[in-house]
Amino acid sequence: MTSLFPHAATAPGPRRTVTAAVVQAAAPLFDTQAALARAEELIREAVLSHRAEVVVLPEAFLGGYPKGLDFGVTVGSRTPDGRELFRRYHAAAISVPGPEVDILAAVTRELGCHTVVGAVERRGGTLYCVALFFGPDGYLGLHRKLMPTAAERYLWGQGDGSTLPVVDTGSARLGAAICWENYMPLFRTAMYAKGVDLWCAPTVDDRDAWQATMRHIALEGRCFVLSASQYLRRDAVPSDLHPVQGEEPDTVLIGGGSVIVSPLGEVLAGPLRGGEGILAAELDLDDLARARFDFDPTGHYARPDVFTLHVDESARTAVTG
Repeated sequence: MTSLFPHAATAPGPRRTVTAAVVQAAAPLFDTQAALARAEELIREAVLSHRAEVVVLPEAFLGGYPKGLDFGVTVGSRTPDGRELFRRYHAAAISVPGPEVDILAAVTRELGCHTVVGAVERRGGTLYCVALFFGPDGYLGLHRKLMPTAAERYLWGQGDGSTLPVVDTGSARLGAAICWENYMPLFRTAMYAKGVDLWCAPTVDDRDAWQATMRHIALEGRCFVLSASQYLRRDAVPSDLHPVQGEEPDTVLIGGGSVIVSPLGEVLAGPLRGGEGILAAELDLDDLARARFDFDPTGHYARPDVFTLHVDESARTAVTG
């Protein structure tokens, strides 16, 4: 006899999955070509050895993160040596578009993957910390860090709302927040409203507390979080420079902590400590709907009658004509 009340559940369909990888490594500081070669090598390894379809590299991988260097800055004063060091840093940054972008675009076209790469962009006399997006069609765009943190402000300019892309891969939507942008609640809200499924977090924050932040964002945004951190030792920094952490070759300047987290806050891979490496995980994209069943921060759990957010996504320039 046929039931008048058939079971509501349907047979499960095939799993929708994406394999994601986060790379923990350091690029040679002030050596753009070596950094570019290393980035290409690591992307290939992630795709060919780990079957990754999405690969995230750390903050400032191209151009470098000069952890422990002060650039001769004190309040109200700069030194000639500090100006020369900034000249070297400026020379090591990349132009967008430019030859380094073209090379990485060719790599992702060849491999058929999506990649988010941290870089330092040079635009005239100003540097920006950026996340570059690539895919099977090549270069897709960038995000400029909105707020450099602490002493980063004497190295990098501020981005504006015109570079907040979300990239549709065909199976999931990629967005990026660089390092301490992950602590900006209004930034997170704006990105959640864009429907981010894979939250990419290029960083150099190696503190244990960073892990709590990554799990919180996964739970708050009901998204997968892919955090890639640098692992940098003193012997990767030119010998004529003197980081405050010490001069022993094996002194750790940036300690890693790369991690992959599920939309319900479960750690799927990592955190990686003690060296370089690649973490990979197969992401069940149906976990996104399962997680959003009871919480969607800019959907059914929002209260637009009480709270609204205005986001200015226009480009801001000093001179218009």
